[in-house]
Amino acid sequence: MRLKDKVAIVTGAGKGIGYAIAKRFGEEGAKLVICDIDEASILKTAEELKTLGAEVLAFKVDVRNRTDVDNMVKEAVDKFGTIDILVNNAGITRDAMFHKMKEEDWDMVLDVNLKGIFYCTQAVVNILREKQYGKIINISSAGRFGNIGQTNYSAAKEGVVGFTRALAKELGSKGINVNAVAPGTIVTDMYMQIPEHIREMMKIITPLARPGTPEEVANLCLFLASDEASYITGQVIHCDGGIFMP
Repeated sequence: MRLKDKVAIVTGAGKGIGYAIAKRFGEEGAKLVICDIDEASILKTAEELKTLGAEVLAFKVDVRNRTDVDNMVKEAVDKFGTIDILVNNAGITRDAMFHKMKEEDWDMVLDVNLKGIFYCTQAVVNILREKQYGKIINISSAGRFGNIGQTNYSAAKEGVVGFTRALAKELGSKGINVNAVAPGTIVTDMYMQIPEHIREMMKIITPLARPGTPEEVANLCLFLASDEASYITGQVIHCDGGIFMP
């Protein structure tokens, strides 16, 4: 087991990519600390993961709320003794053409997708620094390059990249790896709300000619969370079927 007895926090784990990451980590022996703003979904996830044999702590957390985040980390350390891995996955969209975008939608997307990562990472970073070990994985998006109607989301997800690179430089000497994963078109509830003709267009522009699955993103995160990726830090790895090729 690649994560045996490692303690991993996964935010936004109630469904979709976050759920898949938590499940994959649990299958590889991690002790799980999962959270979501949707209490019903995170409790359901916890029960499902426990049936697979994982040790799980579940929390209703708004990542925009530092007290929520700090309380989760404190309870996790009280229960499991430490934190080894943090996956900053929680994220939202509030799409609108820029000239119609409401200030509250700009603020909401930046606060959840970017400030939430600040709060969650700051809550665990001293634990990782003290033990001279840790894995931080930030979920960005192929949308960081800009999509129509997503100036707020694109700004936040590109911000995640800058945050990742700067933090990797700060923490490298402390034995802590910091990387970002940028999913492309992934089959989630959000994807299924996209009109079918647009989904077909997405397939056409994707070299692999299909959307990805949450499990495929989870497999990449598992690699980055494992010691197999011990010499990888400060990187942005796209899991997008080939849409982005640098």
